[in-house]
Amino acid sequence: MRVMILDADKEGFLRSKTSLIQTIGRAARNIDGKAILYADRITESMQFAIDETNRRREKQVEYNAEHGITPQSVRKNIESILDSVFERADYGEATSRGLGDRIAQEEFDNPAALHKRIEQLKAQMLKAASDLEFEEAAKLRDQIRRLEDQELGLSGTIVGAKLSKGWSKRARR
Repeated sequence: MRVMILDADKEGFLRSKTSLIQTIGRAARNIDGKAILYADRITESMQFAIDETNRRREKQVEYNAEHGITPQSVRKNIESILDSVFERADYGEATSRGLGDRIAQEEFDNPAALHKRIEQLKAQMLKAASDLEFEEAAKLRDQIRRLEDQELGLSGTIVGAKLSKGWSKRARR
């Protein structure tokens, strides 16, 4: 992975000390990562970022030597990538996450219980968002959408899967 910073000597928000350190650090997380700074002169921010990167590198090399660690790249099977939260939602899981089949069936049979569950999930989603837990809020939002589709009788159909992804908003009207 190569990260190139053009006009690195132009001081500003994206070329401040902290921004340069973060950008260089992101490249350093890759086993073959390199950060290349293009500039006419070395600024104070650039020098600070270079010094900090070297300090961190020395500390990491010492730690690795002390604990017998050889840096390796992460290896994942394609199945583990497809098992991610967002991928499962895209492929239309049959049941709602966090609900067992029995509970989902009870809610499907009782519209009042289904509506109550949706309201509870909305409150949890708003709380998660206010606590800056955006991944949890997104999971809850997706679960609410599936339950709303279920409430409309759209779950389990191709139309329901398309609507839950927001492909055809006209059909909901």
